[in-house]
Amino acid sequence: MKVIDVFIIGGGPIGLACGIECEKSNLNYVIVEKGVLTNSLYNYPLNMTFFSTSEKLEMGGIPFMSVSHKPTRTEALEYYRRVAAKWQLKVNLYERVESMKKEKGVFEIKTSKATYLARNIILATGFYDLPNLMNVPGEDLPKVSHYYKEPWPYIGQKIIVVGGGNSAVDVALETWRKGAEVTMVLKGEGVDPNVKYWVKPDIENRIKEGSIKAYTNSLVKKIKAHEVIIQTPEGEERVDNDFVLAMTGYVPNFALLDQLGVALTLDEKRQPCYDQTNQESNIPGVYLAGVVCGGLNTREFFIENSIVHAEQIVGHILGKGR
Repeated sequence: MKVIDVFIIGGGPIGLACGIECEKSNLNYVIVEKGVLTNSLYNYPLNMTFFSTSEKLEMGGIPFMSVSHKPTRTEALEYYRRVAAKWQLKVNLYERVESMKKEKGVFEIKTSKATYLARNIILATGFYDLPNLMNVPGEDLPKVSHYYKEPWPYIGQKIIVVGGGNSAVDVALETWRKGAEVTMVLKGEGVDPNVKYWVKPDIENRIKEGSIKAYTNSLVKKIKAHEVIIQTPEGEERVDNDFVLAMTGYVPNFALLDQLGVALTLDEKRQPCYDQTNQESNIPGVYLAGVVCGGLNTREFFIENSIVHAEQIVGHILGKGR
């Protein structure tokens, strides 16, 4: 079996950036994505607008043209499709990594479709696939979701939105404007201070006027078929409920890191150990790119500040003589 130079896990923007650098350097590589191209972006809400400008999301010398200053999810999906097509990137979609091991300096990777041998592995898996669970009774009920697409299913429904970040705020405002009765559960004093600046005044005014109910310094304690029990500073509150949208964030695929023996920090961030000058982990030949570098601290890495990882990684691989 032929040994390839680089095996890239993840077909999101950063995985594609790594593929582009491999193409530039004539490295033999493959990108494996368990879902659709740019799977994480595909799972974003349908009407989501990026915080970043389109220029900051560009890669491979291909201009990113968007209607407004900040692109939408649909525009990003089309842009990265064109990037992959223009560079003729070797991307295998709907192929899931099942196991990995290293023997005599070569990695053996078994996927749902094939077995590969590679000298180097790049983990560019993002963080949108595994939800950060609340771990409360009733979280597995059908009415509970950690993902959100559009507001139409919630017209006239009593919904609870858990979380105070960008996703939670977008969900609360969209569903409220389509006629849902919205209650937010916020673990802090209010919504996250880093919420998109053009949205933050909107949600704060809706809460202030009482259009959207918000329990601050509170946590969901239990989810039942027709109500949710919320732990507030004043005690337990029982709220009538039809749907729970838990926008509590997502976590990296730690299972892949564990398989390869990548060490994690012992603090609450559980950040993988890697060299920031070349992105190589504590395991020689295993590189980290994108938000996976942050562990549970997913707010430090974005597309625009992670594209550079691809150049750093490929430069280091070339420096080793492949």
